[in-house]
Parts: sequence; structure tokens; C-alpha cells
Amino acid sequence: MNQLENIHTIQSTPTLIQTDTLRAEVITAWTQLQMQQPLVHCITNSVAANYAANVLLAAGASPAMIDNPFEAESFANIAAALSINLGTPTSEQMQAIKIAAQTVTAKSTPWVLDPVGYGAFLKWRSAMVDELLLLHPTIIRGNASEISGLAGNQVQSKGVDSSIASHEVYQQAIPLLAHCECVAISGESDFILSKEHNAVIQVNGGSDLQPKITATGCALGALIAAYSAVSTPTIATLSAHVHFAIAGKLAFSKAQSVGSFNVAFLDAIYELNAETIQQCADFEILNIE
Repeated sequence: MNQLENIHTIQSTPTLIQTDTLRAEVITAWTQLQMQQPLVHCITNSVAANYAANVLLAAGASPAMIDNPFEAESFANIAAALSINLGTPTSEQMQAIKIAAQTVTAKSTPWVLDPVGYGAFLKWRSAMVDELLLLHPTIIRGNASEISGLAGNQVQSKGVDSSIASHEVYQQAIPLLAHCECVAISGESDFILSKEHNAVIQVNGGSDLQPKITATGCALGALIAAYSAVSTPTIATLSAHVHFAIAGKLAFSKAQSVGSFNVAFLDAIYELNAETIQQCADFEILNIE
């Protein structure tokens, strides 16, 4: 995307939110997720579908992987949230994506856009992402290269993997708040830009083995959607990232090889509780420079 209209800027003013307040709201969101078990409509890529569904089930949500144009509208009408991932788009899936996004936008249902592979080298999917931005997704989530490219910067990526660090990008991503309520950037630390709170939240934790597991980023986008069904965009985005960061850290304490870590990570997603969030959530609120 080369041009952004109605660019929103975050002012360099002290934030009024506190980490203790946010931590309490994350615990509330987690509790509501367990109670409501929201139905999440996922249109995701073929590599990620099974893994994303298992993560949502482990976290307490109810996933449905409906990605054909003949059912997209009817299912989007009953879903509590929508997650759109452009990882391996087909012609029919692209139709379903557009139909579902238009449907939830008309109903004011929260939805997450994960612009996998956005950039000049994959023009077809990138053109669809540009169209979807006009529908104003609730939350945009991606790696540093994707978010930087989406904000109008020329980025050399490694396929669909990021070639730059998340901390290098969050300032560049501020203009994207003209199109959504939150922007989430995944990396060694995750950065969440909140329009509501006029702030950036840095989430720490996790494990360096997470990027070695296929579809962890895609599953994170789906989990953000699940939380968005029970909370505000900022708290939903923060809750999903905290959930993943704690699970990654706890899983690595039990398993240091990729295969066993993968199992331990899914277990940790399932075993998270309010006490663990209170003790282990590691995030800070940053001022915009």
C-alpha cells in the first residue's frame, strides 16, 4: 500500500492507562472467553487451519473454518468474530474473504486482518488487503515486514517471514490507525498500537522456538479475534498476546526441542488461568517519541 488517507497520529502525551489496570482487564477478558466460548469464523491458510483451530479450542473459543463463498455470508452473520488470513489464498477463498468482511462490517462484528505476505512480490493478495483496509478491520496483525509494507514502506522480506525487528516498525505503523482500532506487530517482543488509549504496549515473553512452529502467528491472529468477541479491541489484542507470551515461556521451561515444545505450548494455552496471568504477564506502556 503506497498511500494512506486520513492519517491518524498518536500524540506524544503521557498515557492515562496503567499496567495494573490493563492486567486486570486481561484477566476479565480471559474469564469471559471461558464463559462465552465465542464462535470464531476463521478464513485462514491451508497450512494454519488445523493449528489455529486447535489453539482456539485450547484457549476456550469455538472455531469454524468456513472459507467458501457459498457459505461465507450466512456464517459471518452468526459468528461472534471473524479472522481473515491471506496466507495461501485461492480464487474461491478470496471471494469468501470479501463477502465475510463486508458482512461483519455491516453488522459491526469485530474482525482481524492478518495480511500475510503483503508486499510488491505478491500483488494479487496485496491488492485484496488494500480493498479490505477500506472496510476498516477492527484489528490488523502481522509481522514487522508485513506491517511496515502495509504502512507504505519498501521492505525486503524473506517470503512471508519478517526480515526486520518489531521494535523498528511500531513508529512506522502509526498511520495504519486511520484504518483500524489496533495494530499488532509480532516479533521478539510484540508491539500493540492502541487508538483508544493513544499508546503503544510492548509485550515481552514467549520463546524463540515459537517462530519455528508453523502457523503460530496465524493462530495468534485467530486468538485475537476470539478475544475481540468478549472485550474491547485493545484488551482483546493485549490478552491474546499475553496468552501466547506466557504459554511460550512456560512451554520452553518444560521442553527445549521443537516437537516437544509444540505440544507443551498447546498445553500451556489450555492451562492458562487468572493466577498465572496475574503473576506472569509481562508488558509495559511506551510513550511515543
